[in-house]
Amino acid sequence: MPEKLKTEKLKTNAGRHLSKMVGDTYMDLHAKSAQGAFVVWIAINVPAELFLGFENVVYGVPESHAALTAAKGVGVLQCEKAEHMGYSMDLCSYARIDIGSVSDGGKDSPTFGLPKPDLLVSDNNNCSLLVKWFDVHHRRMGVPHFVIDVPFCYEPQKDKDRKYIIQQFNDLIRTIEEMSGQKFDMDKALAAVSNTSEGIVHWKRFLSFAENRPSGITAFDSFVQMAPFLVARGTSQFVDHYKLLAQETEQRVRDGQFPVPGEKYRLFWDNIAPWHQLRDMSGSLAKLGANIVGATYTSCIGTVEGSFDFYAFDGDDPLEYCARTQNCYICPHGMNLRGKSMQAVVEKLNIDGIVFASNRSCKPYSVTQLDQQKLMTDQFGVPSVMIDVDHADARKYSKESTFTRLEALLENIEAKRAA
Repeated sequence: MPEKLKTEKLKTNAGRHLSKMVGDTYMDLHAKSAQGAFVVWIAINVPAELFLGFENVVYGVPESHAALTAAKGVGVLQCEKAEHMGYSMDLCSYARIDIGSVSDGGKDSPTFGLPKPDLLVSDNNNCSLLVKWFDVHHRRMGVPHFVIDVPFCYEPQKDKDRKYIIQQFNDLIRTIEEMSGQKFDMDKALAAVSNTSEGIVHWKRFLSFAENRPSGITAFDSFVQMAPFLVARGTSQFVDHYKLLAQETEQRVRDGQFPVPGEKYRLFWDNIAPWHQLRDMSGSLAKLGANIVGATYTSCIGTVEGSFDFYAFDGDDPLEYCARTQNCYICPHGMNLRGKSMQAVVEKLNIDGIVFASNRSCKPYSVTQLDQQKLMTDQFGVPSVMIDVDHADARKYSKESTFTRLEALLENIEAKRAA
């Protein structure tokens, strides 16, 4: 059987649907841009639902496009283009991939790049580099750049901070109205936020199958399946996809179909996915009887700081909800919040060991990991290991070194069981 057909046969219905959905979303973005839609490039935690409050505003996510580029094996090529322009290898590989792709109009991009934006929208809480990265495009393209200033959360979000964020959302809405000539419809934004909330209910149900022994999923499944959250939030397709994913995963568990049927070690991942290594790392771990069943990166979707539990939309004010969930991602969390959420999920999933992936491209995510590792080991007795990765630059990854450390973690877990 040809390799292409064998791979297709192994794909789940949700996997096939995801491939089509992501491909169609990017092509639709290009088509609508060509037809005169107002195009916005956004950071991943900018509330995309706001743009669905307009009749003809579309958005692209450079970070998501960079991740897809790395997963398709052309991340290094795009990084090198940016490096030849003078950008340092020490910069985030997402930024280098994006800048490299833009430099020649998306020549080697799996999606033909992103259509030129009319507006750039970033925030400063999730990624310390992102504002500077978007400023590169602001200078080179002459496109306005709107920065949402979101206070960090070393403790639960304060009312005054939420009001401050909502004020900026209203400023962003007025900016788009003035630039695009379109009027914002709050009812449309309400429907979009409702779709996102409903879709995340199904997402959380999908993640819950990691509680099964053996786990019904791997973290690598969740890494891949988070794509709609980045490119299709607020749409009915978003809801439909995650409903399909949860239902299909539930049926596979009922049928006794598990990704690592000989699961001996249940691991947890801390940091962004290593997009260029998903298939190889997952397969190599499975041969050792190890399954990374969960990750902070995907558990935090639809939550608020200090918890991985779902934070539901009450159906009232969509701007309020979007502001309240602005710090769902891990990077702006203080140590107490990180420790609280990780402890809860490690206990819930019966985790044997934690893999802290020190990510050379994401310093905000990685900077507290040594302290977090000490906390989880000293206070909660969970074995762990620190490995070196880069989420999109394959040149900064050594499989031999990584698996030497991972195998040492498994030996540590065995020693703890024998004690």
